[in-house]
Amino acid sequence: MKLPDRHGQTASPDPHALPPPTAEEQAHSTRLQQRLREEIAARGGSLSFARFMELALYAPGLGYYAVGKHKFGAPGDFITAPEMGSLFARCLARPCRSILAQLGGGDILEAGAGSGALAADLLLELEALGRLPESYLILELSNELRDRQAETLRRKVPHLLEHIRWLDTLPGSFHGMVLANELLDAMPVERFRIAEDGVRQFHVAWQNDRFCWQEKQADEAIRRRIEPLALPPGYTSEINLQAEAWVRSVADILEQGVMLFVDYGFPRAEFYHPQRTDGTLMCHYRHRAHDDPLTLVGLQDITAHVDFTAIAEAGTETGLSLLGYSSQAAFLIGCGLEQLMSASDPEDTRAHLELTQQVKKLTSPHEMGELYKVITLGRGVQDPFLGFADYDRRGRL
Repeated sequence: MKLPDRHGQTASPDPHALPPPTAEEQAHSTRLQQRLREEIAARGGSLSFARFMELALYAPGLGYYAVGKHKFGAPGDFITAPEMGSLFARCLARPCRSILAQLGGGDILEAGAGSGALAADLLLELEALGRLPESYLILELSNELRDRQAETLRRKVPHLLEHIRWLDTLPGSFHGMVLANELLDAMPVERFRIAEDGVRQFHVAWQNDRFCWQEKQADEAIRRRIEPLALPPGYTSEINLQAEAWVRSVADILEQGVMLFVDYGFPRAEFYHPQRTDGTLMCHYRHRAHDDPLTLVGLQDITAHVDFTAIAEAGTETGLSLLGYSSQAAFLIGCGLEQLMSASDPEDTRAHLELTQQVKKLTSPHEMGELYKVITLGRGVQDPFLGFADYDRRGRL
């Protein structure tokens, strides 16, 4: 089964057809391979796929997100909404302003801030709207990405740097807005397959000078979630227990405010659709998508789509209210995208064309508009939430 990439395009089924890495990249990948092989040996011959994915992406000094390789934009492996221009951030500023006003102030916490583009453009728009947060907190584990974010912010918002602070961990309590754009999809997932004897869990081993798959009886937590779905034998997919745990952790510290997540994925019924028999796992390397996470370790992104029903459950089970769920296109329109577009000057041909291109990529069903979803959970704030007033899909979760 061919997988859709981040913008709904078809993924290449053959990772060997990808551009070859440079000698420097290959040397780096070899170092990470050795780190993975050492842990495989220490754990008796195999790692759960979630642990393999965690090390491949986040191993200190070696993982994909821990080193200096360009990831975002044209020089990297994929493009996120904030990299396309400021329109995405300007739309998000509207619900941020509304919530901060409702709370009488508060902070914004962005988890996984990428290049820093969203933070910079969001702060500029909130400044124009007269509703800057008391602090803009960035939760970022990668030192390399922190440096890149700091450079972006120094260049774009030097006068607002006093509002910005980086965090190593979640604060003990929080009052305001928590934002995460394309964060949950990069959290390590467990991969499973339905066999005649029950749910099998994928592990990764090292044999014949390469990483390979092994199957073992699934952990109880996976079986408890997957068995009630009654999936047919051979069905292969993922479950993101770490993302759910992270949402619960944020809920625990959220005294009053909102969590807003933007990512690609589906409600559970669509995530485990009968036709999605090979799951949603995919990799990104130099703007090409493929489905082999065991190659190019440390050089490629590894992601899986989000089960938004699981995210909603994780939040509501810890006392949060589900405030909205919809497609990215509908949400951005509800946040004033059309008004921002109509306010642009068509006589400024270049700027107007760039804005038109952003609108197309952000809202077209064939780009990001439908595959990407927005979900909002909150405590002590009013419903309805700005952005969902005209088109709310909570009933589908």
